[in-house]
Amino acid sequence: MTQRLFAIVTSAVFAFSSTIATAQVSDQHQRNALPEIGVVASDAISIDKEIQIGDILMRQLRGQAPLLSDPLLEEYLQDLGNRLVVQADNVKFPFKFFMINNADINAFAFFGGHIGVHTGLIFNSDNESELASVLAHEVAHVTQRHIARKIQAQQKSSPLQLASIFGSVLLAMADPEAGMAALSATNAAAQQASINYTRANEREADRIGIQVLAQSGYDPNAAATFFGKLAEKYRLRSTPFAYLLTHPLPQSRIADARSRASSYNVRQVPERLSFHLAKARITARFYGNPKDNIVVFQDMLDKQHYVFKQSALYGLALSYFENEQYAQAQKIINQLIENDTNNLFYLDLAADLSIAQKDYAPAIAMLSEQAKHSPHNSVISLNLANILIKKGDIKEATRILKDFLLINPNNLLALQLLSDAYLESRQMLEMHQSKAEVYALVAAYPRAIDELHTAYNFAGDRQLEKQRIRARIDQIREQIDRIKTL
Repeated sequence: MTQRLFAIVTSAVFAFSSTIATAQVSDQHQRNALPEIGVVASDAISIDKEIQIGDILMRQLRGQAPLLSDPLLEEYLQDLGNRLVVQADNVKFPFKFFMINNADINAFAFFGGHIGVHTGLIFNSDNESELASVLAHEVAHVTQRHIARKIQAQQKSSPLQLASIFGSVLLAMADPEAGMAALSATNAAAQQASINYTRANEREADRIGIQVLAQSGYDPNAAATFFGKLAEKYRLRSTPFAYLLTHPLPQSRIADARSRASSYNVRQVPERLSFHLAKARITARFYGNPKDNIVVFQDMLDKQHYVFKQSALYGLALSYFENEQYAQAQKIINQLIENDTNNLFYLDLAADLSIAQKDYAPAIAMLSEQAKHSPHNSVISLNLANILIKKGDIKEATRILKDFLLINPNNLLALQLLSDAYLESRQMLEMHQSKAEVYALVAAYPRAIDELHTAYNFAGDRQLEKQRIRARIDQIREQIDRIKTL
């Protein structure tokens, strides 16, 4: 199930982009041997304020960039990111990994542990270790609080003044057309040098990133391999990849990565099926066209390796689905589920097929059984709720969504589905309340307040609901005031 939610907001996004400079080999046994970063940067920006800014900026980014609301890809990426974060030191807050539908090769990070990944990065990674090597580098930038340290080094500028510069650079990576307009409006292009990382920042991120990569069970050589491949691809292009605009890649950088990796034992990392399924999903859903993709995945089926064969079958089934050849897709997905009954990638496509063919009962039964064991899993819960809405069982759909949102209050897709469910059942007060939360999640606060005022008009004599609505309006106004003070 894939659904993109967009809204227009006017605030600048505050984020940063990495610039990989020439690095030197350091002793891999000195695990994160740096000054206590929380102390170093404390007089520039506190941990609490960093978390607040990160939350605000994530809301704004949701409204300005083509973020993917795809539970499968979100869950895969978060799982991969967590494998890396658990091996890192100086982790001050939970990390949030998210995906942007952009074919360019890129990844970026910003305040509060937020790390964005372009679909193009996954599409161009040959294995999970290559993808993990990029994420590990970004994780290191966050754990070492490089933005906060940069702010401290530029005491003449307030965090909010730097915000417009960082935000314009981030938006240019996430959404080039909108980002270039922001760069022009803020003159950030001329000031970008003032926010680039120092070589010391890059030495920290390089050393710690490769160390985290190795300790997480991935191939430490993957960083050098991926960057070497990237440099080779760049030589064949007239314009640079977005990643290379903010991550300079001299030959010495590749050599240093190889030297660092040689300090670790060589690992024969087994292929994880989930990486190849995620890559197949991105290919089938966002690249090329369905007819061409059918040919691509049919050719891949000639490979005998189990992982590649399973992912090629899944990609072929998705391509058949996108081409509205539902019978062919159903045949393949039935075969895949028979051999791997709990695989969420397969269950998700089965749910999509049930909706397309209006055959709801088998998918509802299958997902309901899965929900007994994983009651708050996003793929299962959101697919099941979506099918129930299509079937007309609004009461059960809203129950599932409300339970899910108690655990995941910032899930945009769940809120949108809940709004749809309320609209379908003509529960207008609840519909406007849930739409207000959608707008709040993309920092469109005036529109959120408008929705709440409309909901108030539907409350009638329900005094308790009116009190709740007034309280929520006050909360949003307080949030607006807090933004002004950051």
